[in-house]
Amino acid sequence: MSNSEQKILPSDTPDEAATGAAEGMLGPNPFVGLRPQDILGAMQQIAVQAWRQPRLALDQGAALTRDLLEALSGNSTLAIPKGDKRFTDPAWRDNPFYRTYLQSYLAWNKALAGLVDRSELDAKCKERAAFVVSLFADALAPTNTLMGNPAALKKLVESGGASLLAGMQNMLADLENNRGMPAQVDKRAFQPGENVAVSPGAVVFRNELLELIQYEPATPNVYARPHLIVPPQINKYYIFDLSPGRSIVEYLVKSGFQVFVVSWRNPTPAQRDWDMETYVAALRDAIDAVREISNAEDINLHGACSGAMTLSALLGHLATKRERLVNAATLMVAVLESSDEPQLTLFATPEAVQAAKQYSAAKGVLEGQDMGRVFAWMRPNDLVWNYWVNNYLMGNPPPAFDILYWNNDTTRLAAKFHAQLLDIFLGDLFNKPGAVTILGTPIDLSTVDCDKYVVAGITDHITPWKGVYNTARIFGGKTDFILSSSGHIQSLINPPGNPKSKFYVNPQLPADPEQWLSNADTVSQSWWEHWREWLAVRSGEQCPAPAALGSTRNPPLAKAPGTYVTEP
Repeated sequence: MSNSEQKILPSDTPDEAATGAAEGMLGPNPFVGLRPQDILGAMQQIAVQAWRQPRLALDQGAALTRDLLEALSGNSTLAIPKGDKRFTDPAWRDNPFYRTYLQSYLAWNKALAGLVDRSELDAKCKERAAFVVSLFADALAPTNTLMGNPAALKKLVESGGASLLAGMQNMLADLENNRGMPAQVDKRAFQPGENVAVSPGAVVFRNELLELIQYEPATPNVYARPHLIVPPQINKYYIFDLSPGRSIVEYLVKSGFQVFVVSWRNPTPAQRDWDMETYVAALRDAIDAVREISNAEDINLHGACSGAMTLSALLGHLATKRERLVNAATLMVAVLESSDEPQLTLFATPEAVQAAKQYSAAKGVLEGQDMGRVFAWMRPNDLVWNYWVNNYLMGNPPPAFDILYWNNDTTRLAAKFHAQLLDIFLGDLFNKPGAVTILGTPIDLSTVDCDKYVVAGITDHITPWKGVYNTARIFGGKTDFILSSSGHIQSLINPPGNPKSKFYVNPQLPADPEQWLSNADTVSQSWWEHWREWLAVRSGEQCPAPAALGSTRNPPLAKAPGTYVTEP
Protein backbone atom coordinates (compact mmCIF):
# COMPACT_ATOMS: atom_id res chain seq x y z
CA MET A 1 0.00 0.00 0.00
CA SER A 2 1.56 3.32 -1.02
CA ASN A 3 1.42 6.44 1.11
CA SER A 4 -1.35 8.99 0.88
CA GLU A 5 0.67 11.46 -1.16
CA GLN A 6 1.15 8.89 -3.88
CA LYS A 7 -2.47 7.79 -3.73
CA ILE A 8 -4.12 11.12 -4.26
CA LEU A 9 -2.72 11.76 -7.72
CA PRO A 10 -5.74 12.20 -10.00
CA SER A 11 -6.26 10.34 -13.22
CA ASP A 12 -5.51 12.20 -16.43
CA THR A 13 -8.54 13.05 -18.50
CA PRO A 14 -8.55 12.17 -22.21
CA ASP A 15 -10.39 15.35 -23.17
CA GLU A 16 -9.28 18.75 -21.87
CA ALA A 17 -12.78 20.12 -22.35
CA ALA A 18 -14.01 17.66 -19.73
CA THR A 19 -11.71 19.24 -17.17
CA GLY A 20 -13.24 22.66 -17.68
CA ALA A 21 -16.74 21.25 -17.58
CA ALA A 22 -15.95 19.46 -14.34
CA GLU A 23 -15.26 22.74 -12.63
CA GLY A 24 -18.30 24.41 -14.13
CA MET A 25 -21.05 22.32 -12.64
CA LEU A 26 -23.07 24.38 -10.22
CA GLY A 27 -22.77 21.95 -7.36
CA PRO A 28 -25.16 22.11 -4.41
CA ASN A 29 -25.36 25.83 -5.11
CA PRO A 30 -25.13 27.62 -1.81
CA PHE A 31 -25.08 30.50 -4.29
CA VAL A 32 -24.00 33.88 -3.00
CA GLY A 33 -22.37 35.44 -6.02
CA LEU A 34 -19.35 37.57 -6.73
CA ARG A 35 -20.17 41.26 -6.38
CA PRO A 36 -17.97 44.07 -7.77
CA GLN A 37 -17.89 45.69 -4.33
CA ASP A 38 -16.46 42.49 -2.89
CA ILE A 39 -13.65 42.53 -5.45
CA LEU A 40 -13.00 46.22 -4.82
CA GLY A 41 -13.07 45.65 -1.07
CA ALA A 42 -10.41 42.95 -1.32
CA MET A 43 -8.26 45.21 -3.52
CA GLN A 44 -8.63 48.01 -0.98
CA GLN A 45 -7.50 45.70 1.80
CA ILE A 46 -4.37 44.80 -0.18
CA ALA A 47 -3.60 48.50 -0.73
CA VAL A 48 -4.10 49.26 2.97
CA GLN A 49 -1.71 46.47 3.90
CA ALA A 50 0.95 47.87 1.56
CA TRP A 51 0.46 51.32 3.15
CA ARG A 52 0.56 50.04 6.73
CA GLN A 53 3.48 47.70 6.12
CA PRO A 54 5.95 49.76 4.06
CA ARG A 55 8.76 47.36 4.92
CA LEU A 56 6.76 44.49 3.44
CA ALA A 57 6.06 46.49 0.26
CA LEU A 58 9.76 47.39 -0.05
CA ASP A 59 10.81 43.76 0.49
CA GLN A 60 8.41 42.50 -2.16
CA GLY A 61 9.47 45.26 -4.54
CA ALA A 62 13.13 44.37 -4.06
CA ALA A 63 12.37 40.69 -4.60
CA LEU A 64 10.46 41.56 -7.78
CA THR A 65 13.40 43.62 -9.05
CA ARG A 66 15.79 40.72 -8.44
CA ASP A 67 13.50 38.26 -10.18
CA LEU A 68 13.07 40.58 -13.18
CA LEU A 69 16.83 41.07 -13.52
CA GLU A 70 17.33 37.30 -13.38
CA ALA A 71 14.67 36.88 -16.06
CA LEU A 72 16.36 39.42 -18.31
CA SER A 73 19.74 37.76 -17.83
CA GLY A 74 18.35 34.31 -18.51
CA ASN A 75 19.15 33.02 -15.02
CA SER A 76 15.65 32.86 -13.57
CA THR A 77 14.66 29.65 -11.80
CA LEU A 78 10.96 30.49 -11.48
CA ALA A 79 8.90 27.50 -12.60
CA ILE A 80 5.44 27.25 -14.13
CA PRO A 81 2.97 25.99 -11.48
CA LYS A 82 2.26 22.29 -11.78
CA GLY A 83 -0.79 21.60 -13.90
CA ASP A 84 -0.74 25.01 -15.67
CA LYS A 85 -1.29 24.12 -19.32
CA ARG A 86 -1.14 27.67 -20.70
CA PHE A 87 2.59 27.60 -21.38
CA THR A 88 3.08 24.20 -23.01
CA ASP A 89 4.15 25.59 -26.41
CA PRO A 90 7.91 24.95 -26.92
CA ALA A 91 8.46 28.66 -27.66
CA TRP A 92 8.06 29.46 -23.95
CA ARG A 93 11.13 27.33 -23.33
CA ASP A 94 13.18 27.76 -26.49
CA ASN A 95 12.58 31.36 -27.64
CA PRO A 96 14.60 33.93 -25.58
CA PHE A 97 11.89 36.62 -25.91
CA TYR A 98 9.05 34.37 -24.80
CA ARG A 99 11.15 32.78 -22.06
CA THR A 100 11.93 36.25 -20.62
CA TYR A 101 8.28 37.30 -21.04
CA LEU A 102 7.13 34.22 -19.11
CA GLN A 103 9.70 34.63 -16.32
CA SER A 104 8.72 38.30 -15.92
CA TYR A 105 5.05 37.37 -15.67
CA LEU A 106 5.84 34.73 -13.07
CA ALA A 107 7.96 37.25 -11.15
CA TRP A 108 5.31 39.91 -10.64
CA ASN A 109 2.71 37.20 -10.01
CA LYS A 110 4.96 35.86 -7.24
CA ALA A 111 5.46 39.36 -5.82
CA LEU A 112 1.73 40.07 -5.55
CA ALA A 113 1.02 36.66 -4.01
CA GLY A 114 3.83 37.23 -1.51
CA LEU A 115 2.41 40.60 -0.54
CA VAL A 116 -0.91 38.98 0.34
CA ASP A 117 0.62 35.96 2.02
CA ARG A 118 2.90 38.03 4.31
CA SER A 119 0.23 40.64 5.11
CA GLU A 120 -1.47 40.99 8.48
CA LEU A 121 -4.92 40.15 7.11
CA ASP A 122 -6.90 37.48 8.93
CA ALA A 123 -7.18 34.06 7.28
CA LYS A 124 -10.52 34.67 5.55
CA CYS A 125 -9.60 38.13 4.25
CA LYS A 126 -6.24 36.78 3.09
CA GLU A 127 -8.03 34.02 1.15
CA ARG A 128 -10.29 36.58 -0.56
CA ALA A 129 -7.35 38.85 -1.36
CA ALA A 130 -5.39 35.93 -2.82
CA PHE A 131 -8.37 35.05 -5.01
CA VAL A 132 -8.66 38.63 -6.32
CA VAL A 133 -4.93 38.76 -7.05
CA SER A 134 -5.22 35.49 -8.96
CA LEU A 135 -8.14 36.92 -10.99
CA PHE A 136 -6.00 39.80 -12.20
CA ALA A 137 -2.94 37.63 -12.73
CA ASP A 138 -4.96 35.20 -14.84
CA ALA A 139 -6.52 38.02 -16.86
CA LEU A 140 -3.11 39.57 -17.61
CA ALA A 141 -1.44 36.32 -18.62
CA PRO A 142 0.55 36.78 -21.85
CA THR A 143 -1.26 33.82 -23.44
CA ASN A 144 -4.47 35.88 -23.49
CA THR A 145 -3.02 38.25 -26.09
CA LEU A 146 -2.23 37.56 -29.72
CA MET A 147 1.38 38.77 -29.49
CA GLY A 148 1.87 36.86 -26.25
CA ASN A 149 0.58 33.56 -27.58
CA PRO A 150 3.10 31.86 -29.89
CA ALA A 151 0.63 29.14 -30.91
CA ALA A 152 -1.93 31.76 -31.99
CA LEU A 153 0.72 33.72 -33.92
CA LYS A 154 1.85 30.57 -35.70
CA LYS A 155 -1.69 29.78 -36.73
CA LEU A 156 -2.22 33.38 -37.89
CA VAL A 157 0.76 33.06 -40.25
CA GLU A 158 -0.11 29.56 -41.45
CA SER A 159 -3.74 30.50 -42.16
CA GLY A 160 -2.85 33.72 -43.93
CA GLY A 161 -4.93 35.72 -41.44
CA ALA A 162 -8.00 33.48 -41.66
CA SER A 163 -7.73 32.50 -37.99
CA LEU A 164 -7.88 36.16 -36.93
CA LEU A 165 -10.96 36.75 -39.08
CA ALA A 166 -12.65 33.65 -37.68
CA GLY A 167 -11.80 34.77 -34.15
CA MET A 168 -13.37 38.18 -34.75
CA GLN A 169 -16.51 36.51 -36.08
CA ASN A 170 -16.66 34.27 -32.99
CA MET A 171 -16.30 37.31 -30.73
CA LEU A 172 -19.08 39.21 -32.50
CA ALA A 173 -21.34 36.16 -32.24
CA ASP A 174 -20.67 35.92 -28.50
CA LEU A 175 -21.34 39.62 -28.00
CA GLU A 176 -24.70 39.14 -29.65
CA ASN A 177 -25.72 35.73 -28.32
CA ASN A 178 -23.70 34.98 -25.18
CA ARG A 179 -23.63 38.32 -23.35
CA GLY A 180 -19.97 38.83 -24.21
CA MET A 181 -18.68 35.63 -22.65
CA PRO A 182 -16.67 33.25 -24.87
CA ALA A 183 -18.89 30.29 -25.78
CA GLN A 184 -17.86 27.03 -24.11
CA VAL A 185 -19.65 24.74 -26.53
CA ASP A 186 -21.20 24.56 -29.97
CA LYS A 187 -24.84 24.30 -28.90
CA ARG A 188 -25.93 23.37 -32.41
CA ALA A 189 -24.19 20.02 -32.06
CA PHE A 190 -26.60 18.53 -29.51
CA GLN A 191 -30.29 18.10 -28.92
CA PRO A 192 -31.92 16.15 -26.07
CA GLY A 193 -33.62 13.10 -27.51
CA GLU A 194 -31.37 13.04 -30.57
CA ASN A 195 -27.77 12.55 -29.40
CA VAL A 196 -28.03 13.12 -25.64
CA ALA A 197 -30.78 11.80 -23.37
CA VAL A 198 -31.51 9.03 -25.87
CA SER A 199 -32.16 6.02 -23.63
CA PRO A 200 -35.59 4.68 -24.67
CA GLY A 201 -38.34 5.27 -22.16
CA ALA A 202 -41.49 7.21 -21.42
CA VAL A 203 -42.90 9.82 -19.06
CA VAL A 204 -45.23 7.84 -16.79
CA PHE A 205 -46.13 10.51 -14.25
CA ARG A 206 -46.23 14.30 -14.27
CA ASN A 207 -46.99 16.98 -11.72
CA GLU A 208 -46.28 20.70 -11.59
CA LEU A 209 -42.66 20.22 -10.52
CA LEU A 210 -41.46 17.09 -12.29
CA GLU A 211 -41.87 14.47 -14.96
CA LEU A 212 -41.10 10.89 -14.02
CA ILE A 213 -39.35 8.93 -16.77
CA GLN A 214 -39.35 5.13 -16.80
CA TYR A 215 -36.75 3.44 -19.02
CA GLU A 216 -37.28 0.35 -21.15
CA PRO A 217 -35.58 -2.78 -19.78
CA ALA A 218 -32.62 -4.11 -21.76
CA THR A 219 -32.51 -7.58 -20.20
CA PRO A 220 -35.08 -10.43 -20.11
CA ASN A 221 -35.06 -10.37 -16.30
CA VAL A 222 -34.74 -7.40 -13.95
CA TYR A 223 -34.23 -6.89 -10.24
CA ALA A 224 -37.56 -6.48 -8.51
CA ARG A 225 -36.79 -3.35 -6.49
CA PRO A 226 -36.87 -0.19 -8.70
CA HIS A 227 -34.32 2.64 -8.70
CA LEU A 228 -35.20 6.34 -8.81
CA ILE A 229 -32.56 8.96 -9.70
CA VAL A 230 -32.95 12.52 -8.40
CA PRO A 231 -30.91 15.08 -10.41
CA PRO A 232 -29.85 18.54 -9.26
CA GLN A 233 -32.38 21.32 -9.66
CA ILE A 234 -29.55 23.47 -11.03
CA ASN A 235 -29.17 21.64 -14.36
CA LYS A 236 -31.18 19.34 -16.61
CA TYR A 237 -31.57 15.70 -15.60
CA TYR A 238 -29.66 14.20 -18.53
CA ILE A 239 -26.28 14.41 -16.83
CA PHE A 240 -27.41 10.88 -15.93
CA ASP A 241 -28.19 10.04 -19.56
CA LEU A 242 -25.45 11.58 -21.70
CA SER A 243 -24.22 10.09 -24.96
CA PRO A 244 -24.37 6.29 -25.31
CA GLY A 245 -21.45 4.71 -23.51
CA ARG A 246 -21.33 7.58 -20.99
CA SER A 247 -24.85 7.23 -19.59
CA ILE A 248 -25.51 6.08 -16.03
CA VAL A 249 -29.09 5.23 -17.05
CA GLU A 250 -27.88 3.07 -19.92
CA TYR A 251 -25.35 1.32 -17.66
CA LEU A 252 -27.92 0.54 -14.98
CA VAL A 253 -30.56 -0.66 -17.45
CA LYS A 254 -28.06 -2.96 -19.16
CA SER A 255 -27.14 -4.30 -15.70
CA GLY A 256 -30.71 -5.47 -15.18
CA PHE A 257 -32.06 -2.70 -12.95
CA GLN A 258 -35.48 -1.04 -13.26
CA VAL A 259 -34.62 2.64 -13.67
CA PHE A 260 -36.71 5.78 -13.22
CA VAL A 261 -35.44 9.38 -13.36
CA VAL A 262 -36.93 12.68 -12.21
CA SER A 263 -36.87 15.52 -14.74
CA TRP A 264 -37.42 18.77 -12.83
CA ARG A 265 -39.42 21.58 -14.34
CA ASN A 266 -37.60 24.86 -14.96
CA PRO A 267 -39.27 27.40 -12.61
CA THR A 268 -40.36 30.85 -13.74
CA PRO A 269 -41.13 33.90 -11.57
CA ALA A 270 -44.65 32.47 -11.17
CA GLN A 271 -43.09 29.64 -9.13
CA ARG A 272 -41.05 31.93 -6.88
CA ASP A 273 -42.44 30.22 -3.75
CA TRP A 274 -41.21 26.73 -4.55
CA ASP A 275 -38.98 25.56 -1.70
CA MET A 276 -37.46 22.39 -0.28
CA GLU A 277 -40.81 21.19 1.04
CA THR A 278 -42.38 21.71 -2.39
CA TYR A 279 -39.71 19.56 -4.00
CA VAL A 280 -39.88 16.87 -1.30
CA ALA A 281 -43.67 16.64 -1.64
CA ALA A 282 -43.35 16.28 -5.42
CA LEU A 283 -40.67 13.64 -4.96
CA ARG A 284 -42.96 11.68 -2.63
CA ASP A 285 -45.60 11.67 -5.36
CA ALA A 286 -43.02 10.34 -7.81
CA ILE A 287 -42.00 7.58 -5.38
CA ASP A 288 -45.65 6.54 -5.00
CA ALA A 289 -45.91 6.31 -8.79
CA VAL A 290 -42.71 4.23 -9.03
CA ARG A 291 -43.97 1.84 -6.35
CA GLU A 292 -47.37 1.49 -8.01
CA ILE A 293 -45.89 0.85 -11.46
CA SER A 294 -43.32 -1.64 -10.14
CA ASN A 295 -45.60 -3.24 -7.55
CA ALA A 296 -42.84 -2.61 -4.99
CA GLU A 297 -43.12 -1.78 -1.29
CA ASP A 298 -39.98 0.38 -1.34
CA ILE A 299 -37.34 1.69 -3.74
CA ASN A 300 -33.64 2.55 -4.01
CA LEU A 301 -33.05 6.29 -4.30
CA HIS A 302 -30.02 8.06 -5.82
CA GLY A 303 -29.14 11.73 -6.16
CA ALA A 304 -26.34 14.19 -6.93
CA CYS A 305 -25.51 17.70 -5.68
CA SER A 306 -28.67 19.66 -4.83
CA GLY A 307 -30.68 16.58 -5.84
CA ALA A 308 -28.93 14.74 -3.02
CA MET A 309 -29.84 17.58 -0.65
CA THR A 310 -33.50 17.12 -1.58
CA LEU A 311 -33.12 13.35 -1.26
CA SER A 312 -31.61 13.79 2.22
CA ALA A 313 -34.44 16.06 3.33
CA LEU A 314 -36.89 13.39 2.20
CA LEU A 315 -34.96 10.65 4.01
CA GLY A 316 -34.99 12.70 7.21
CA HIS A 317 -38.73 13.28 6.86
CA LEU A 318 -39.42 9.57 6.27
CA ALA A 319 -37.21 8.58 9.23
CA THR A 320 -39.14 10.91 11.55
CA LYS A 321 -42.43 9.41 10.36
CA ARG A 322 -40.99 5.87 10.46
CA GLU A 323 -41.99 5.20 6.86
CA ARG A 324 -39.77 2.62 5.12
CA LEU A 325 -40.21 3.75 1.54
CA VAL A 326 -36.47 3.84 0.74
CA ASN A 327 -34.39 0.68 1.04
CA ALA A 328 -31.00 2.17 0.10
CA ALA A 329 -29.70 5.52 -1.11
CA THR A 330 -26.75 6.88 -3.10
CA LEU A 331 -25.40 10.42 -2.70
CA MET A 332 -22.99 11.57 -5.41
CA VAL A 333 -20.64 14.57 -5.06
CA ALA A 334 -22.91 16.13 -2.43
CA VAL A 335 -22.00 18.31 0.56
CA LEU A 336 -24.64 18.74 3.27
CA GLU A 337 -22.48 20.48 5.86
CA SER A 338 -20.11 23.43 5.69
CA SER A 339 -17.15 22.55 7.90
CA ASP A 340 -15.01 22.08 4.78
CA GLU A 341 -16.20 25.19 3.02
CA PRO A 342 -15.92 25.22 -0.79
CA GLN A 343 -14.64 28.11 -2.82
CA LEU A 344 -18.21 29.09 -3.68
CA THR A 345 -18.74 30.59 -0.24
CA LEU A 346 -15.51 32.60 -0.32
CA PHE A 347 -17.40 35.91 -0.37
CA ALA A 348 -20.35 34.74 1.72
CA THR A 349 -20.36 37.67 4.11
CA PRO A 350 -23.68 38.47 5.85
CA GLU A 351 -24.07 41.50 3.58
CA ALA A 352 -23.42 39.45 0.44
CA VAL A 353 -25.83 36.70 1.51
CA GLN A 354 -28.59 39.23 2.18
CA ALA A 355 -27.93 40.91 -1.15
CA ALA A 356 -28.13 37.54 -2.93
CA LYS A 357 -31.49 36.78 -1.32
CA GLN A 358 -32.85 40.22 -2.18
CA TYR A 359 -31.67 39.87 -5.78
CA SER A 360 -33.49 36.58 -6.40
CA ALA A 361 -36.57 37.71 -4.42
CA ALA A 362 -36.89 40.80 -6.61
CA LYS A 363 -36.77 38.74 -9.82
CA GLY A 364 -38.63 35.70 -8.49
CA VAL A 365 -35.87 33.37 -9.71
CA LEU A 366 -32.12 33.15 -9.92
CA GLU A 367 -31.23 32.76 -13.58
CA GLY A 368 -29.03 29.82 -14.52
CA GLN A 369 -27.03 31.99 -16.91
CA ASP A 370 -26.22 34.39 -14.09
CA MET A 371 -25.03 31.52 -11.93
CA GLY A 372 -23.00 30.09 -14.78
CA ARG A 373 -21.22 33.38 -15.43
CA VAL A 374 -20.19 33.78 -11.81
CA PHE A 375 -19.06 30.18 -11.57
CA ALA A 376 -16.96 30.74 -14.68
CA TRP A 377 -15.17 33.65 -13.00
CA MET A 378 -14.54 31.51 -9.93
CA ARG A 379 -12.32 29.35 -12.19
CA PRO A 380 -11.46 31.66 -15.08
CA ASN A 381 -8.55 29.75 -16.59
CA ASP A 382 -10.73 26.68 -17.16
CA LEU A 383 -13.99 28.41 -18.00
CA VAL A 384 -13.13 31.80 -19.50
CA TRP A 385 -9.59 32.29 -20.75
CA ASN A 386 -9.32 28.77 -22.14
CA TYR A 387 -12.19 29.55 -24.51
CA TRP A 388 -10.99 33.11 -25.11
CA VAL A 389 -7.80 31.65 -26.57
CA ASN A 390 -9.52 28.85 -28.47
CA ASN A 391 -12.38 30.90 -29.93
CA TYR A 392 -10.79 34.31 -30.51
CA LEU A 393 -6.99 34.00 -30.74
CA MET A 394 -6.88 30.62 -32.47
CA GLY A 395 -10.10 31.22 -34.42
CA ASN A 396 -11.42 27.74 -33.64
CA PRO A 397 -15.11 27.01 -33.19
CA PRO A 398 -16.16 26.22 -29.62
CA PRO A 399 -15.88 22.50 -28.90
CA ALA A 400 -18.74 20.06 -29.43
CA PHE A 401 -18.78 18.05 -26.20
CA ASP A 402 -21.78 16.54 -24.44
CA ILE A 403 -20.79 17.51 -20.89
CA LEU A 404 -20.15 21.09 -21.95
CA TYR A 405 -23.51 21.20 -23.71
CA TRP A 406 -25.30 19.91 -20.61
CA ASN A 407 -23.36 22.33 -18.40
CA ASN A 408 -24.56 25.26 -20.52
CA ASP A 409 -28.16 24.04 -20.64
CA THR A 410 -28.89 25.86 -17.39
CA THR A 411 -32.08 26.17 -15.37
CA ARG A 412 -33.38 28.68 -12.85
CA LEU A 413 -33.76 28.50 -9.09
CA ALA A 414 -37.00 29.62 -7.46
CA ALA A 415 -36.28 32.56 -5.14
CA LYS A 416 -37.55 30.86 -1.98
CA PHE A 417 -35.59 27.69 -2.70
CA HIS A 418 -32.45 29.74 -3.38
CA ALA A 419 -32.77 31.52 -0.02
CA GLN A 420 -33.43 28.22 1.72
CA LEU A 421 -30.35 26.57 0.20
CA LEU A 422 -28.26 29.48 1.46
CA ASP A 423 -29.67 29.14 4.98
CA ILE A 424 -29.28 25.36 5.06
CA PHE A 425 -25.73 25.31 3.79
CA LEU A 426 -24.25 28.39 5.42
CA GLY A 427 -26.03 27.66 8.71
CA ASP A 428 -24.95 24.01 8.60
CA LEU A 429 -28.60 23.17 9.35
CA PHE A 430 -28.57 19.57 8.09
CA ASN A 431 -25.91 18.88 10.69
CA LYS A 432 -28.13 20.18 13.52
CA PRO A 433 -30.97 17.85 14.55
CA GLY A 434 -34.34 19.60 14.36
CA ALA A 435 -33.00 22.71 12.65
CA VAL A 436 -34.85 21.94 9.40
CA THR A 437 -38.55 21.08 9.25
CA ILE A 438 -39.90 19.23 6.21
CA LEU A 439 -43.66 18.79 5.71
CA GLY A 440 -44.29 19.40 9.38
CA THR A 441 -41.58 17.08 10.69
CA PRO A 442 -38.25 18.25 12.15
CA ILE A 443 -35.50 16.10 10.65
CA ASP A 444 -32.45 14.46 12.17
CA LEU A 445 -30.24 12.79 9.55
CA SER A 446 -28.57 10.65 12.21
CA THR A 447 -31.85 8.69 12.37
CA VAL A 448 -31.65 7.77 8.66
CA ASP A 449 -30.59 4.13 8.94
CA CYS A 450 -31.03 2.74 5.42
CA ASP A 451 -27.83 1.63 3.67
CA LYS A 452 -26.06 4.50 1.92
CA TYR A 453 -23.38 4.78 -0.78
CA VAL A 454 -21.60 8.15 -0.84
CA VAL A 455 -19.27 9.13 -3.72
CA ALA A 456 -16.74 11.99 -3.78
CA GLY A 457 -13.98 13.17 -6.13
CA ILE A 458 -10.50 13.81 -4.80
CA THR A 459 -9.86 16.81 -7.09
CA ASP A 460 -13.41 18.18 -6.83
CA HIS A 461 -13.34 21.96 -6.19
CA ILE A 462 -17.13 22.37 -6.12
CA THR A 463 -17.97 19.76 -3.49
CA PRO A 464 -14.57 19.08 -1.82
CA TRP A 465 -14.10 15.43 -0.93
CA LYS A 466 -13.55 16.08 2.77
CA GLY A 467 -16.90 17.89 2.90
CA VAL A 468 -18.55 14.91 1.18
CA TYR A 469 -16.80 12.61 3.67
CA ASN A 470 -18.15 14.64 6.59
CA THR A 471 -21.58 14.41 4.97
CA ALA A 472 -21.32 10.60 4.94
CA ARG A 473 -20.72 10.64 8.69
CA ILE A 474 -23.88 12.67 9.41
CA PHE A 475 -26.19 9.73 8.73
CA GLY A 476 -27.05 6.80 10.93
CA GLY A 477 -26.98 3.20 9.76
CA LYS A 478 -24.34 1.73 7.43
CA THR A 479 -22.65 4.09 4.98
CA ASP A 480 -20.04 3.17 2.36
CA PHE A 481 -17.79 6.07 1.31
CA ILE A 482 -16.12 5.87 -2.11
CA LEU A 483 -13.44 8.34 -3.23
CA SER A 484 -12.90 8.61 -6.98
CA SER A 485 -9.55 9.79 -8.30
CA SER A 486 -11.23 12.48 -10.43
CA GLY A 487 -12.90 15.89 -10.22
CA HIS A 488 -16.55 16.85 -9.96
CA ILE A 489 -18.04 15.65 -13.23
CA GLN A 490 -15.43 12.97 -13.93
CA SER A 491 -16.38 11.42 -10.61
CA LEU A 492 -19.99 11.25 -11.77
CA ILE A 493 -19.45 10.29 -15.41
CA ASN A 494 -17.03 7.43 -14.89
CA PRO A 495 -17.94 4.56 -17.24
CA PRO A 496 -15.90 1.37 -17.21
CA GLY A 497 -13.13 1.03 -19.77
CA ASN A 498 -10.77 3.84 -18.80
CA PRO A 499 -7.52 2.10 -17.75
CA LYS A 500 -6.64 5.08 -15.53
CA SER A 501 -9.86 4.96 -13.51
CA LYS A 502 -9.43 4.16 -9.84
CA PHE A 503 -11.05 4.81 -6.50
CA TYR A 504 -10.34 4.37 -2.81
CA VAL A 505 -12.36 2.36 -0.29
CA ASN A 506 -12.20 1.93 3.46
CA PRO A 507 -15.12 0.43 5.45
CA GLN A 508 -14.20 2.50 8.51
CA LEU A 509 -15.31 6.15 8.84
CA PRO A 510 -13.00 7.80 11.40
CA ALA A 511 -13.46 11.47 12.27
CA ASP A 512 -10.35 12.50 10.32
CA PRO A 513 -10.75 12.11 6.54
CA GLU A 514 -6.97 12.03 6.07
CA GLN A 515 -6.83 9.04 8.39
CA TRP A 516 -9.53 7.39 6.27
CA LEU A 517 -7.45 7.99 3.13
CA SER A 518 -4.18 6.78 4.64
CA ASN A 519 -5.80 3.42 5.44
CA ALA A 520 -7.87 3.13 2.25
CA ASP A 521 -7.35 0.48 -0.42
CA THR A 522 -6.93 1.44 -4.07
CA VAL A 523 -9.19 -0.23 -6.63
CA SER A 524 -8.15 0.09 -10.28
CA GLN A 525 -11.51 0.31 -12.01
CA SER A 526 -14.53 2.59 -12.32
CA TRP A 527 -16.59 3.00 -9.18
CA TRP A 528 -19.64 2.27 -11.36
CA GLU A 529 -18.66 -1.41 -11.32
CA HIS A 530 -18.35 -1.43 -7.53
CA TRP A 531 -21.67 0.43 -7.25
CA ARG A 532 -23.40 -2.07 -9.54
CA GLU A 533 -22.40 -4.91 -7.20
CA TRP A 534 -23.52 -2.89 -4.17
CA LEU A 535 -26.89 -2.17 -5.80
CA ALA A 536 -27.44 -5.78 -6.89
CA VAL A 537 -27.30 -6.99 -3.28
CA ARG A 538 -29.94 -4.38 -2.36
CA SER A 539 -32.30 -4.74 -5.33
CA GLY A 540 -34.21 -7.90 -4.48
CA GLU A 541 -34.73 -11.04 -6.51
CA GLN A 542 -34.79 -11.10 -10.29
CA CYS A 543 -38.10 -11.38 -12.12
CA PRO A 544 -39.30 -11.13 -15.74
CA ALA A 545 -38.91 -7.64 -17.19
CA PRO A 546 -42.18 -5.69 -17.58
CA ALA A 547 -43.70 -6.07 -21.03
CA ALA A 548 -44.78 -2.43 -21.17
CA LEU A 549 -43.96 0.84 -19.48
CA GLY A 550 -46.25 2.49 -16.98
CA SER A 551 -49.48 1.02 -15.63
CA THR A 552 -53.20 1.48 -15.89
CA ARG A 553 -53.10 4.17 -13.22
CA ASN A 554 -49.90 5.76 -14.58
CA PRO A 555 -49.91 5.27 -18.35
CA PRO A 556 -47.17 6.63 -20.65
CA LEU A 557 -47.73 10.33 -21.34
CA ALA A 558 -44.85 11.08 -23.72
CA LYS A 559 -41.67 9.49 -25.00
CA ALA A 560 -38.42 10.15 -23.13
CA PRO A 561 -36.84 12.65 -22.63
CA GLY A 562 -40.26 14.22 -22.02
CA THR A 563 -41.43 17.80 -22.28
CA TYR A 564 -40.02 19.55 -19.19
CA VAL A 565 -36.43 19.07 -20.35
CA THR A 566 -37.01 21.29 -23.38
CA GLU A 567 -39.03 24.05 -21.70
CA PRO A 568 -37.20 27.41 -21.81
